[in-house]
Order: sequence, then C-alpha cells, then structure tokens
Amino acid sequence: MVLGHHILYRVVRNWVKPNVDSFFGLQKPKLWALALLAGIAGSLVAIAFRQTIGLIQWIWAGTRSEIYLDKLATLPWWVVVVAPTIGGLIVGLILMVWGETERPGGVADVIEERAQSSDRLSFKRASISTLVTLVTLGSGGSGGREGPVVYFAAAVAKTLFRFFELPPSARRTILACGVGAAISASFNAPIAGVLFAHEVILGHFSISAFVPLVIAAAVASVIASFWFGDVPLFLLPEFHITSFFELPAFALLGLTCAIVAILFQASLIGSDWLNRRLNMPTLIRPIVGGFLVGLIALVFPEILGVGYEATSNVLANKYGLLLLLGLIIAKTAATAITLGARMGGGVFSPSLYLGAMTGGAFGIIAAQFFPELASTPALYAIIGMGAVAAAVLGAPVSTTVMIFELTGSFSFSIAVLLAVSIATGLSQIAMGHSFFFWQLYSRGIMLEAGPHEHLAKQVFVRELLVPFDQDETAPEFDPARMWLKDKDTLAVALKAFTNSGKARLLVTSGPNNTPIGWIKHVDALSNFNKALVDKSCEEHG
Repeated sequence: MVLGHHILYRVVRNWVKPNVDSFFGLQKPKLWALALLAGIAGSLVAIAFRQTIGLIQWIWAGTRSEIYLDKLATLPWWVVVVAPTIGGLIVGLILMVWGETERPGGVADVIEERAQSSDRLSFKRASISTLVTLVTLGSGGSGGREGPVVYFAAAVAKTLFRFFELPPSARRTILACGVGAAISASFNAPIAGVLFAHEVILGHFSISAFVPLVIAAAVASVIASFWFGDVPLFLLPEFHITSFFELPAFALLGLTCAIVAILFQASLIGSDWLNRRLNMPTLIRPIVGGFLVGLIALVFPEILGVGYEATSNVLANKYGLLLLLGLIIAKTAATAITLGARMGGGVFSPSLYLGAMTGGAFGIIAAQFFPELASTPALYAIIGMGAVAAAVLGAPVSTTVMIFELTGSFSFSIAVLLAVSIATGLSQIAMGHSFFFWQLYSRGIMLEAGPHEHLAKQVFVRELLVPFDQDETAPEFDPARMWLKDKDTLAVALKAFTNSGKARLLVTSGPNNTPIGWIKHVDALSNFNKALVDKSCEEHG
C-alpha cells in the first residue's frame, strides 16, 4: 500500500511539478497581481474621466448629467457657440505649451506601444493628452471618451509594469489589461473588454493572456457598477425579430452601415489631410474647430459631446426620419472637424452614435415599405450600432459581444452577426484596414505587413554589433563596398546580406561613417528566428 502511494506521488510529482515550475518561472503570479492593479486603475480612470467631463460641462451648461438637451434649449443661443470655441482656445493654449508636434492620443497609440515599445506612451504625455480631451468633450466638442480612456489606462498600466521585471509578452499583456479594464468600466461590458483587448490591442487570442485580462475586466466592471450603479449604458425598449423573412433586410442594413462607416472614416482622413496642409497657427486651429462645431450645434444640438443622450433617444423611437438623416451628416462633420482641429476625442462613441442613427432611419423606412414584416426601428438601431462600430474599429467580435451585453439578449444574434459581418467585410474592401490601422499607417507603421517584416524593424544593427578585436585593425571605410549603419534595422541588414552574399558586413556610426565593428549574417538570422519563435509562443501559448 505504501509502495503504491509512493508510486502515485512520484507520477503526480513528475507530471505536475514541471507545470508548477513553469507557472512560477514565467512570473504568472506577479502577472495576475499586476492585472488586478491594472483593473483597479482602469476603472478609476474611467470613473474620473466621466466625472471630470461632467464638471467642465457644468461650468457652461449648468448640469453635469449626460442628459442635458432639454437644459440646452433654455440657454441663450450664443452659449452653444461660445462653449466649444472657448474649449478650443484652452486646447490651443495647452498645445502651444505642450509642443506643436504633439497630439492627443488614442487606441492607435496603444497598439503602437504593444507593437514597438517607445517613449510616446508615457504617463506625462498621457496626462496632458487626457487634459486636452477632457476640455474638448466637456466644452461640447464632438468625439468619444472611450479611446482617450483606453489610452490613459494603458499609460497607467505601463507605469505599473515598469517597476517590475517582466518578459516582453507579460508587459504586452498588462498593457492589454489596462485597455480591457477601461472598456469594461466604460460600458459595463467585461466580456467585450476582454475580447477588445485581444482583438484590437494584442492582435491575437492567447490563453496565457486570458486569465489576467479577465481579472482586470471583472474588477473594473465591479468597481464601475458600484460607483454608477448596476444600470445599462442605454435604456432599451422591448424589441424582437418579427420574422426570419427580415434577414435580407438585415443584410441590406449591413450594406448601409458599411457605406456610413466608410464615409465616416473618409471624412476623418480627409479632415486630417486638410489640416496637415493648412498653414494655421497652433492656437487658432482648435478655436476655429470649436467655433464650427458650435455653429453646427445651433441646428443640431444633439451632436455636442459624446452624444449618448441622442443615441438613447433613437433607441426610444423619439426621432423622425429627417432628423436622423440630418444627424448622420452633422455628427460626421462635427467629429471630423473636432479631431482634425487636433482637439481630443475618440471614434468609439461617434461610431455607436452613427450606427444608431443609421439603423433607426433604416427601420423607419423598412416599416413604411413592409409594415407587417419589419421589426421596431429600435431593433434596427441596436444592430446598426454594432455594424458601424465594428466596421470603423475593425473589431467585429468584441463589438458584437458588447451589443449582447448592453441589451442582455441573444434573441437577435443572427441579425447582429449578419449585419456586422457584411459591414466589416465591405469596409475592409474599401478602406483596406480599420481606422486605427490607418492612423498607424500614416505614421509609417504597417502592422498588416506581417510579423516577419514588423519584427525585423524592431531590432537595430547596433544591438547585434560585434566590436573589433583588440589586435584587429579597423578597415578603411569604402562607400563602394556593402556596409551598414548602426541605426539600420534588422530588415535592412538581412536585405544587405542577401544582396552581398557576405558572412559579415562592416558597421559604421556617425555622420563621418566611422567603422565601429561587424555584424554577422548568422547573428542576424539567429535573432530574427528567435523573435519569430517568441512571437509564435506568445500567440499560441
């Protein structure tokens, strides 16, 4: 009997011990603890962000509530114009002090940090960027708060892990934890927060990242629910699919949402392109942007700020067809002007807004043509929210799940999946990638090229440099022969080795190309292969 227990103990020990050793060796207890802290930090950032926007709004609108359209109707007309204009003035002053080349951050910056660690995502830069966004949205500028919240939460998460020694994969996971927590706290949608962090930030689904992401998102959701109450972001009426004969209508709604998403992204890109070419002082640009948004708000006050009240009104069937169509155009223009003028804000909320307006208008039209078959406009509005947002963000899975979490129902899952897939697919065909990837592309960061090309651009020749031996005479620099600079990337080095056929190449430094050592072909290949293996282990581990 004792012998049997001894054998069982050895079998279990030999089986379990390597896994336990690996668990501690990869520092997963530390990773899970940091995920808990990231969840707390992400929720506090989301809460503070929302409260501060309300406080700034109170200064000119007299209310901190997001339900304030009735209050605006009682104010003098000029207040609606002056508020975003003064907000633009304050933003312009901040940008002048901050630096003309600086800009408010968002989700694209977090993706850039995940792909290639840099100093751009710092707590100081994120704090100033957040201040710009708070002033913008609090004064009535048209934009979303979730992107800036994600940016600041990621900066806080990065600050957390900088105090600990963690492998690069764990650092990327903690970065994603901050993002997942921010999304979870903003929408009270923890599952969507976990999936968004995987789908958009990490760019892959990883078992090793799943547990810490769940910890962060769950903690953030609990804290946010405790603060705001366990109430949904949008109050939804009763809705149901009238008939499965509506499926063609849902497919057509997906097509319509794709068009709206494409035009929205095109307007953002066009506004950015125009503002880059306008020779306008840093101080004046956001003032003009705020003034133009204020003029639009004289006709369509529903476009001011984040716009969740207007979105809720659509879901409650309070808007007519002409107003819905007008708001689609007005919100698109206002958001493009706000972001193009370098004021702060994201595209998440405007995408939901435009989707709700598009779906609501589509539902009204469908009810006029097929009154016996068409569902309520509110159902089409909900589906439209998911379709436009998924197409713009390039996040069909997490956006679809978010719609389910916001509504608490899976009864219309087929309709949502159909519309989201069509809208996302058509948007990809037209735009090539999501809006976030376009932002990265405009900075010369092309992640869609594949990990092999991207990884090769993250390693520099100086990191693989082999200095000259003490008894070795440094060769004379000959520009006619193949050589590399120490600041060249591994991608450039691999191409040079392929073209030259050499086993090693001379490395130079400085403007005078002073020879400082060699780079060996075998070292370059070994480093590249190791980076690919590490990337594969992270994505499938």
